[in-house]
Amino acid sequence: MESGRTVLIIPGLGDSGPQHWQSLWEASHPEYQRVRQSDWECPRCADWVENLDAAISAADQPIALVAHSMGCIAVVHWAATTGNPDKRVASALLVSPPDVEAETIPTGPTGFAPCPLIPLPFKSIVVASTDDPFATLERAKTFAAAWASEFVIFESAGHINAASGHGPWPEGERILDRLMQ
Repeated sequence: MESGRTVLIIPGLGDSGPQHWQSLWEASHPEYQRVRQSDWECPRCADWVENLDAAISAADQPIALVAHSMGCIAVVHWAATTGNPDKRVASALLVSPPDVEAETIPTGPTGFAPCPLIPLPFKSIVVASTDDPFATLERAKTFAAAWASEFVIFESAGHINAASGHGPWPEGERILDRLMQ
């Protein structure tokens, strides 16, 4: 990891359990900081954006965001709301963004739809799978194009989480390292 950079972990619904790659990365990199949310099962987008903004505001170095699933959508809403005015966020790794407008999204989250389709004001990479149950590959491509993100596709990787066999996920760490250079 590049020194002088704050890495914020932004989980999705359920807060990325102990075997999820985000949790494993955080455990192996004590300098990584998880953005805490008050409700991981039935979140309000405005609350998640507010907590993300507080974590970003508290950082004293350039920031790399590492988001998974619904956390990606919170990042995009944060960018649409704030515009990254002081350029604190330098980059974002957005893994498995769900299609919050599809019927596959679990009930509980509110305010995440519609998903902003705007160019992000920082460098970003969207990572998607060809068989993610929460977003078609076409929708993921739409997100990456709208967000002006590099697009990386993993073949048959599910939702790129512990349930799909992605524990430590070294490939993701290599993508993050490349993004932060």
